[in-house]
Amino acid sequence: MKSNSNKIENPGEFQFTKAHRRLLLGSVFLMATSAIGPAFLTQTAVFTEQFLASFAFAILLSIIIDIGAQINIWRVLVVTGYRGQEIANEVVKGLGTFISILIAIGGLAFNIGNIAGAGLGLNAIFGIDVRVGAAITAVISILVFISKNGQKMMDFVTMLLGILMIAVVAYVMVQSNPPYADAAKHMILPENPAALVLPIITLVGGTVGGYITFAGAHRILDADIKGKDYLPFVNRSAITGILTTGVMRGLLFLAVLGVVVTGVTLNPENPPASVFEHAIGPVGKNIFGVVLFAAAMSSVIGSAYTSTTFIKTLHKKLNKFDNYVVIAFILISTLIFLSIGKPVKLLIVAGALNGLILPITLGTVLIASKNKRIVGDYQHPTWMLIFGIVAVIVTLFTGFFSFQGLAQLWTQ
Repeated sequence: MKSNSNKIENPGEFQFTKAHRRLLLGSVFLMATSAIGPAFLTQTAVFTEQFLASFAFAILLSIIIDIGAQINIWRVLVVTGYRGQEIANEVVKGLGTFISILIAIGGLAFNIGNIAGAGLGLNAIFGIDVRVGAAITAVISILVFISKNGQKMMDFVTMLLGILMIAVVAYVMVQSNPPYADAAKHMILPENPAALVLPIITLVGGTVGGYITFAGAHRILDADIKGKDYLPFVNRSAITGILTTGVMRGLLFLAVLGVVVTGVTLNPENPPASVFEHAIGPVGKNIFGVVLFAAAMSSVIGSAYTSTTFIKTLHKKLNKFDNYVVIAFILISTLIFLSIGKPVKLLIVAGALNGLILPITLGTVLIASKNKRIVGDYQHPTWMLIFGIVAVIVTLFTGFFSFQGLAQLWTQ
């Protein structure tokens, strides 16, 4: 992607400028919309139907853990000016290359699912063939990246799609008339907290797992934002990104809750779509198509951008052709979907890799945060370190459950 010449100079005391505001929104929505994909919609609907109002507790706890992961990674990356894989190489030589390969494979596999989801969204809206919709999605995504002001265009598109999703889901929530007081009560006092362990782990892995946790931080580094002076900006960006994802999750949870408490059983083939249809009638299918397309399209952009920030560091020559790397990433994802359809087994493998990536990368970032050779005189707060350690432990469980799925794959 071409530079937008938006380098922000800021010696001395940090001052929040208009340029910072645009970059903050860009990084926030890139991270948030990367997390809000087709799987996000389905997970939220399924877990809400299963746990009802108590699922609010899982959402709240996952948001707290997500903030712990994000704020650690974003702060250390911006203080050092290193990307995730570069931090890992500083801690253990060769580890960053290994992580880059994992993210490239996982990101490619998930992007195939994102392309498929966008095709399904256009099919629900306009009735066009899913494969045609997938091809249209690929073309739009490539146009975003090759535009004259590529990073500005990416920021604008992801922000637009994010706002669109939140607005539409908020409308559906109001129409479904959920029991707000009951949800608020169970957010603090769930009926069976032990049963919510797996949903919490799943939500954390889906929100900050794999490449997603690096989306906003790498976007900030690409704008030449680095150094301790920018820590107030980084804190605000990381927390706002997670809260934006949490708002979307909360709105969708309430929309689903308002439907299922009436005794409705969601269609297991497409749970979130059936929520929209029950809440607002037959047009709900088309409205859901808008949300699905926005979620998948924004995830395609986020996955392609962030995965290639890892891929292009595998060889020096790739840095000179970063636009071509992004285009190739999108084209390969699309061609695989068009030729063999949705690769379920590949997605299972990607899920297993995704479960491993965050504890490895977050763990190395936490080690780096206490290494003076890497962070210089920067003092990483102890409470953040503890926060991060908790997130590592939780995401290790994510990896364990992911590899259970991988083991089942090989026994089939």
